[in-house]
This record gives sequence, structure tokens and C-alpha cells, in this order.
Amino acid sequence: MNHTPASVFVRHAVRAVAFVAAVTSFASFASAAHAETREVVIGYQDMVVPWRYAQVTGAVEKATGYKVTYRKLGSGADVVRALASGSIQLGEAGSSPIAAGLSQGVDLSLFWILDNINDAEALVARDGSGVSKLTDLKGKTIGLPFVSTSHFHALVALQQAGVDPSTVKILNLRPPEVAAAWQRGNIDATYIWDPVLAKVKQNGKVLITSGEVAKESGKATFDGFVASRKFEQDNAEFMTGLVKVLAATDAQYRDHKTAWTAESKEVQAVAQESGAAAADVPASLSLYAFPTAAEQASPTWLGGGKQSGAAKSLAATAAFLKTQGTIQNLLPDYSTAVNPRYVQQAAR
Repeated sequence: MNHTPASVFVRHAVRAVAFVAAVTSFASFASAAHAETREVVIGYQDMVVPWRYAQVTGAVEKATGYKVTYRKLGSGADVVRALASGSIQLGEAGSSPIAAGLSQGVDLSLFWILDNINDAEALVARDGSGVSKLTDLKGKTIGLPFVSTSHFHALVALQQAGVDPSTVKILNLRPPEVAAAWQRGNIDATYIWDPVLAKVKQNGKVLITSGEVAKESGKATFDGFVASRKFEQDNAEFMTGLVKVLAATDAQYRDHKTAWTAESKEVQAVAQESGAAAADVPASLSLYAFPTAAEQASPTWLGGGKQSGAAKSLAATAAFLKTQGTIQNLLPDYSTAVNPRYVQQAAR
């Protein structure tokens, strides 16, 4: 039997309430203190895009007042994993790893299109292969990296041309292997990106580019900027400021392309952050398309809900990844991860 006086229970209860209140108060204080630090870690890759110049000049920090740490990662898959673990709050990834991450339950939001891959990836037939148009690829050999945006677009291009992909021999080759197989004459065509693309163009014919595939099929491939949904919701002001910087930097490039020479401070900055040679940057930039904020706010890209270009692209890409066994599940609607709010504000 417990003979502890009732008054002791009262004292313990009062202390317990006080302790809980103190912990709650401390947690609130800690949370507020964390919010006050206004810090963010952004994961980026080696893609050659105008906004590398904004990274070097500290434009995001100036526009938002946040302390920004940039972390270079090796792939879009690495970026999505880092977002899932919470080690970064925002990051750059291609449409393929974004679609895979969403399908695997990563709670992220696509809020900006870094670039439409456009002509930066292309299907090229080797001179002497007997291939001059897409329908000639039946019975031929194509080398490309499996489960990539170029693999996805190769299959879409073949289907659009009425060629059953099963009638074409498609080899899984990494870019350096594509270059070697091309030189040996072991493949008739490839769907690839720079620097190999520039090499194969020297003795090959471009049959179709990713920009053309996107226009014909409505299935664009792109590189996007994604954020942890929680960070995005808790830092709306920062997100708006970031998107305005992205839009302004892209506009600066679009409006003054001729000034972005190998010697310019802009291109030097892009080369510094991407690891590319400054001499190659202007040509590489010209292969991509950088949609304006107004274009991104429209159904062409982020606007329009389920009918948005980005949502349709992610859905088509995810379906492709599932056929490849890369992912097991498909979402009923990928537009739930597409947020046009910030580009709509930037476009005003």
C-alpha cells in the first residue's frame, strides 16, 4: 500500500507541469532561435547554367538576408537523397531523379525550371551507317546511358516515328564508352550530351534533339530546382527572393548573350562553379533553353495543375523508370509536387 501523503503528489504534479512548461518554452525558444539564424544549404551539380554567376556574386544572400551554403553533389540522385535526409534544403536535379524521388516518397516540391534540356541532348546517326532518318534505325544499334533523360527521349522519338523500340538494338553505354564505340564503328547512332555530343556531331547527322522531341510529344526533359516541402512552407519569403534572383540571372543571360564571352566575369563564374572550361561555356549555354518566369508560370511548365508540362513530364518519366525497374510505384498525380506559386509572383 502507498502511504505517500496527497500533498507530495500535488508538489510532484506542480513540478511536472512546471518542467513540461519549461521544456515547451525552451523548444519554442530553440525553434525561434533556429528560424532567426536564417540559414540554408543548397545542393548543386556541375550543370552549365547562368545562375552559377549568382552563386559566385552572393546574389541570393543579398536578396534574402539568409546565410547560404552551397554543396556540390555528384548527381541528381545524390541531391534527392540529401533532401530526403535533411542535409540540404534545396537542390538541383534532372527530371528523371526528381520523378524517381517523388515515386519513392520523398517529400519535395519542384518550384523552378533551371533549364529545358532542349538541344543539349540529341540523337545522332554516324556517317556511313545508312541512317538518315528515324525510321532507318530499325535493325540498327544505338548506344546510350540507360535510365537517363536521353534514354527516355530515344524511346519517345522512336515511338513517335512509328518504330518499335524492340526492333532496335539499344546498348547501355556510359558517355566515354559511347565515344569509343562510335570511333570503332560499333554503333550506328547515339543519344547523348556534351562533351561527347560535340565529338559525334563531327562525323554524324543530328536526327532529332530533345527540344524537338518535347515539342512533338509534349514530354520535355529538364533540370529543375526542388525544395524540401517543409522548408519551402516555412520560408516562403526566402523562396520568393531566390526565384527572383534566378529569373533575373536567366534574363541577364537571355538579353545579353553576346556579352557572355569566355573572358566575361559571368562566364568565368559559371566555369568556376561548374568545372567547365570557360572557352566551352558559351556554346554549352546556347544548347539549353532557359524559360522566363512568365513561361514557367504558364501551363507550359509549372502552371496548370495536372496538365502542366512539368507534371506530365514527371509522370511520363516515372512510367518509363518503372518499365526499367528503377522504381516500383507510380503516383496517381505528380502535379501535387509542382508549385508555380513563386514563379507566378516573380512574373508579376
